[in-house]
Amino acid sequence: MRPPILNPLFATVSALPGIGPKLEKLLQRLLGRDSEPPRLIDLLFHLPTGFVDRRQQPKLGDVKPDTIVTVAVTVDRHRPPPPNRPRAPYNIDTSDETNTLTITYFNARKDYLKKLFPEGELRYVSGTATLYDGHLQMVHPDRVVDADGFANLPLIDPVYPLTEGLHPNQLRKAIDLALERVPQLPEWQDAAWLKRNGLPSFAEALRSVHRPAAPEDLAPQSAAWSRLAYDELLAGQLALALLRGHMRARAGRGSAAEGRLRARIVAALPYALTPSQQRAAADIVADLAQPHRMLRLLHGDVGSGKTLVALLAAATVVEAGRQAAFMAPTELLARQHFATIAPLAAAAQIRVAILTGREKGRERAELLSALAAGEIDLLVGTHALFQEGVAFHDLALAIVDEQHRFGVHQRLALARKGEAVDLLVLTATPIPRTLVLTYFGDMDVSELREKPAGRQRIDTRALPLERLAEVIEAVERALDDGRRVYWVCPLVEESETVDLAAAKERYQSLKKRFGAQVELVHGRMRGADKDRAMARFASGAARILVATTVIEVGVDVPEASVMVIEHAERFGLAQLHQLRGRIGRGAERSTCLLLYKGPLGDTAKARLAILRETDDGFRIAEEDLRLRGEGDVLGTRQSGMPGFRLARLEVHGKFLQAAREDAALVLNRDPRLHSPRGEALRQLLYLFGRDEAVRLLGAG
Repeated sequence: MRPPILNPLFATVSALPGIGPKLEKLLQRLLGRDSEPPRLIDLLFHLPTGFVDRRQQPKLGDVKPDTIVTVAVTVDRHRPPPPNRPRAPYNIDTSDETNTLTITYFNARKDYLKKLFPEGELRYVSGTATLYDGHLQMVHPDRVVDADGFANLPLIDPVYPLTEGLHPNQLRKAIDLALERVPQLPEWQDAAWLKRNGLPSFAEALRSVHRPAAPEDLAPQSAAWSRLAYDELLAGQLALALLRGHMRARAGRGSAAEGRLRARIVAALPYALTPSQQRAAADIVADLAQPHRMLRLLHGDVGSGKTLVALLAAATVVEAGRQAAFMAPTELLARQHFATIAPLAAAAQIRVAILTGREKGRERAELLSALAAGEIDLLVGTHALFQEGVAFHDLALAIVDEQHRFGVHQRLALARKGEAVDLLVLTATPIPRTLVLTYFGDMDVSELREKPAGRQRIDTRALPLERLAEVIEAVERALDDGRRVYWVCPLVEESETVDLAAAKERYQSLKKRFGAQVELVHGRMRGADKDRAMARFASGAARILVATTVIEVGVDVPEASVMVIEHAERFGLAQLHQLRGRIGRGAERSTCLLLYKGPLGDTAKARLAILRETDDGFRIAEEDLRLRGEGDVLGTRQSGMPGFRLARLEVHGKFLQAAREDAALVLNRDPRLHSPRGEALRQLLYLFGRDEAVRLLGAG
């Protein structure tokens, strides 16, 4: 149950005077509450992105065009549109002693404008000044007030992100009303910490960013914004610490093994394990032997061998007489893992099977029956693994690939498939340190730093799309040399159909030239068709694979040594690095061609330059965070993972460690959050939508 003191903040915006159904709908769209009505807390957490500075009021002669200004003008005359042209603009001529300014409205009522701009009187007008036919003009000013009104106008006026149809004044008024309803909440932060960092209370911080006294109050580095960001970081770290405590509190069951099956797998490999693989495997084996549950994150560069480390973990629990599950985010990836794992599992006599949405009827029933009877040691699959009706004989280890597509719910659901299940999470990209703390603060971390032996540096080049004909000729030469080629077309979610058309069009044009050697895979294809296309490419029957980004992660065809990425400027840095990692896996020298459509923006230029300069995934991940912000790096935009509303990691990341340590200290002293500060911290968890963590407190 949410503490009653918070109810005013969780009231819907329609509780505010002046907000009817139409305005509520606009606010719903703006505040990202598509399926639920927006609340006061959503309004208050919608922070400004800029400001209008009214402290200087230039004379008209000093106004720079295309800037937002506040000017004092005398209203000279009204020029309404002629009666036969009602759509023409309504112009009002104004002036001061240095120049003239035409104020223009479209579709406005004459009586309203006459009242707003009485001829001969002084008015203060604020808005964007532009030049039109050599004359200064302002269309639909943001503010129009007389001298009394100007005395009450904020000199620093915040500017907010808006949505179509919503006027800035409507949003400002709603936020002002919401600020008046912020209750006096008990302080959840440590008093000494607040004093040391000069941070205000929660309510003061909200007032300061929405009603700034100076431009500095609106900077993310300001004391007010930093206070709100730290609240959000602490709520996140506290929730992760509670989840960790909840998972750990349930006593584990150690799975100790001598390592016979692991030794058989290693003996079947054509190469030696890298030092990082050896360290990670040793950490996991040690965790698995403990009487409490393992929660470990394994991240590393493209092709650094995470799947193999995961298989060694599975071999440990299988040798102890129990079962393991390996869950991947897509069917393509699950089948890829299965293909990698099956021969090694066979060498160690581990019984492995695959379960996705495609296994149906009798085949599925037989598989589930064998699983429940303990006749399958390791089950690979998609989220079908944790659906009802899938029962393990004795599940000891859940391996989850591509963590950021699986939320806390799924972590818990898979872990509930057995008694005290150990959890190993793999991610296909290195994650910057700040993000590891942010999203995986409940886990121990292993990194795979080296590439397996024999991996070659990939020659990466950036070319404008105008040179497409040359690229196609280079592809032809590569085919003559017996090489295989990936040709990737972008898939941007907002326009999936358009991009799908682009991929199909590229496929058709290459097919005209290269015939049956060309195959196509994209996310909308049926699983069987996708597998058939992939199998033809892997076997060499097809030599060019045109694909959308479904091949981004995990697809492994060592013979492919050329990668063409069309519209490379549309991809994120980590994604480009991921795609590039599909080549350079065999003995051949590999080439990656980044085709871009100019002119490039600064960010796109920086991305392409970094890719050409380095293939170190850890450095690329840090640069990606710097260029894009934390939400994008972890695929938030794509998979609905909670990014931050207030914290900006590039500014506030320095507070993460403090938040993590504070959360650990609090729970150490007060694990059930029953002390006065603990009760206040429960309110903090609710404020930032971490109700799940509060429910864990109730679950014990």
